[in-house]
Amino acid sequence: MAIQTSPALPLQKPRIAIIGSLNIDFVTATPRCPGPGETLTATSLSVSAGGKGGNQAVACGRASFQTKEEQDVNVTMIGAVGAEDVYYSTLLQPALVSSGVSTSTIEESTKAQTGSATIIVEDGGENRILYVPGANYGDFMSDVSQIVSVIKQQAEKPSVVVMQGEIPRQTTLGLLKYFNGGDSIAGRTHVVFNPAPVFPEGIPLAALNNTSVLIMNETEAVQMLRLIAGLSISDLAQPAEMDTLRPEDLAPRFHEVAKVQIVLITLGAKGVYFSTRSGRSGTVQGVKVAKVIDTTAAGDTFVGYFSAELARVLATGSELERFDEYIQDAVTKANSAAAKCVQRHGAMESVPFAYELA
Repeated sequence: MAIQTSPALPLQKPRIAIIGSLNIDFVTATPRCPGPGETLTATSLSVSAGGKGGNQAVACGRASFQTKEEQDVNVTMIGAVGAEDVYYSTLLQPALVSSGVSTSTIEESTKAQTGSATIIVEDGGENRILYVPGANYGDFMSDVSQIVSVIKQQAEKPSVVVMQGEIPRQTTLGLLKYFNGGDSIAGRTHVVFNPAPVFPEGIPLAALNNTSVLIMNETEAVQMLRLIAGLSISDLAQPAEMDTLRPEDLAPRFHEVAKVQIVLITLGAKGVYFSTRSGRSGTVQGVKVAKVIDTTAAGDTFVGYFSAELARVLATGSELERFDEYIQDAVTKANSAAAKCVQRHGAMESVPFAYELA
């Protein structure tokens, strides 16, 4: 049975905007990597749509299809690709559109190519990755004012904005400050921030303060705690001991120091720990699956499904604090979707539609 989290009928259709990366992944399987000047015959080559921003947009879109015919959340992708890129028009854009994601706000750059990852996978699973950010770090994605202008031009503002760590750090900081600082479009737009990968320089408190939802795995939570500017960890543990801290030790620090309202720490097969600034906390146990095939998009699936549930509740006119009543059900549903995802191959193509979970 599908979990129902909305407290009442929505006042308007929920709206989510994802601001993030769009990539094309080239995956070559080979018995081993060639040495300098050596040519080897590889096993296979696959080309697929990717990028954490794109993956999370697909997850938000597919989470909104309670039936095959009806989409109950409007989802928009804000990102950048190379102009006239054949892979965008034939692969990436169709993957987004078929998942219920609007691509009207994706910038087609004449100065940069679409971001790409060249992944060499050896027999046994060892991989090497070459990443070209391309348009993800181009003019549009480096300009906070342009991105904000695009959002303001929409007929209705999003109630939820989803962000990750695969666009320029200064853009991420600027957008966090804009949405979290009160100097934003009329009414509150809530940020769901998944700091993956974590910026080596960290996130200053001035930007992270008042973030609505922070979603991390255990490693990212420790990295974020170490890197938050001005945060002393001497009262918690010595740096060498940080890795042994439990989620229930980590999460409260983000509430106390950064005033984050909701903290979610994903624990892989062990489930998800959730905590709210108003005192609700708990662990949703992991879902046992017959066989794990590919975990590539599991985290992005979780982020997308949780964001859709949050948007549904906010669309009823409820304040964020009211979400405490629905958070466990939202985490449970997102966790179930991620469990479905890991039983399939690929990234975007492995994300389930909501009607598949019923």
